[in-house]
Amino acid sequence: MKNICLFFFLFLATVQLKAQTFTGEKTNWHGFDRYDFVMSETTFQIQPIKATEREGAGVAGPEKGMRRCIVVVPKQAAEGNPWSWRGCYWDHQPQAEIELLKRGFHIAYITTDPDQTWEVWYNFLVNEHGLSPKPAFIGMSRGGANSFTWGTEHPDKVLAICADNPGLSQKSLMSMDKLARQDVPILNICGSIDPILNNTYAIQGVYQGNGGRMSVLIKDGTAHHPHSLQDPNVIADFIEQAYKAKPAAKPGFLPDKYKKSNFYSTDPVYSYAKHDKLWVTSWGPYFAGNYNKYQFSLEGVEGLVTVITPEKPATGNPWIFRCDQPDGSSVVDLGLLARGFHIVVAPIAYNADGPLFDQWNITYNYLVNKGFAPHPVMAGRGGATGEVYAWAIENPDKIAGIYGENPILRSSLAKMQPLDNLKPLSKAKVPILHACGSLDPNLKTQTGEVKKRYTGKMTVIIDAGRGHYPIAPQKPEKIIELIENMVK
Repeated sequence: MKNICLFFFLFLATVQLKAQTFTGEKTNWHGFDRYDFVMSETTFQIQPIKATEREGAGVAGPEKGMRRCIVVVPKQAAEGNPWSWRGCYWDHQPQAEIELLKRGFHIAYITTDPDQTWEVWYNFLVNEHGLSPKPAFIGMSRGGANSFTWGTEHPDKVLAICADNPGLSQKSLMSMDKLARQDVPILNICGSIDPILNNTYAIQGVYQGNGGRMSVLIKDGTAHHPHSLQDPNVIADFIEQAYKAKPAAKPGFLPDKYKKSNFYSTDPVYSYAKHDKLWVTSWGPYFAGNYNKYQFSLEGVEGLVTVITPEKPATGNPWIFRCDQPDGSSVVDLGLLARGFHIVVAPIAYNADGPLFDQWNITYNYLVNKGFAPHPVMAGRGGATGEVYAWAIENPDKIAGIYGENPILRSSLAKMQPLDNLKPLSKAKVPILHACGSLDPNLKTQTGEVKKRYTGKMTVIIDAGRGHYPIAPQKPEKIIELIENMVK
């Protein structure tokens, strides 16, 4: 055993040493050793050169048919030899890379644009010099476009992407799902009046829609320039966190086959960035945290079961049994996840007008047999609330309560509509909680009628001056507390 440990230690030491061994004359780049190379675009041969005094910290354009390449070495490489790849505009706003060097990252560069020379350069750094097989990318403008081009063509060779007012090709946009499947985190930093800001919104729509982790920081009132942030820790922390992140352990309730993605808040937060002396709007998992989302099939069930997991389950494994998919503005679901609840979205059959209750029964039994609490809280928004009412009415002894947001109590498959069939819930003493806007057109005919007819405990929270949308309540904390009380 001692010999094995010694061998592993020597192996790591060899990799660390190898990663810092570059040939050629070095120069100084912001206090760190810099090595320069040229690569032939035809033979792909890489030769060391020395940067000229005239270039300073920058880099001159290469001769025709050649590429300029740069590696900057940290004073002490971090374990695993992580590195960041600049895709264009070397030495422009380099504060994030300088901070990464201080944290043990190497910094690399090759003149634009991605083609086979980039693959040769990658292999040179990874296979010949022992750098990590997954570099992070920092790309500004055209450099952002280059980062997405390389990333979507090599999604398994990317740690993270920080794109600053990025350009974007249609091909990259249509291939963002490849990065999402590899769970590559993205951070876009943009000016609110940048003429290509829509690139970021386009990426967000595709990336989030494919379950990817994307965070956005908008600098209020700035244009395409200035790039980056004066506080380098925002970018450096994002990249270092991605490098240090450990794969999530597979939850015990999952079957052999499943799909993993992400769930997070997209509600914007407006704050002051004192180093840049401006206001910024930020949202996404880097700023608000992230939860793992799993989808899987069950035998005898048409459609997928979705389970969003908390970081740490609460005592007794409480859960919410929903009919509709929550989104980044579902503040109650996000709050419950933070309190240790699982969020479960019941399967909806593809070839039916709504849920099939026997398939919901299969889902319920499967999860309870896997350790979930035997009494979930049923939840739905708008018209989806009627379906969870209908299942609750069929199974009143299996639920802890019902929560509806601006509910419409209409069920596609119930034999009797929920408004006309509340007695089973009353008999089982099921607590009901509704959160409604005072201007919701369904308030009187739906929630008002339930209040008239229901003989059990019912709580209604009204947001004055709000209609059906936004459907999330203004003050979710009280609702979260009431739902927690349902399961106690």
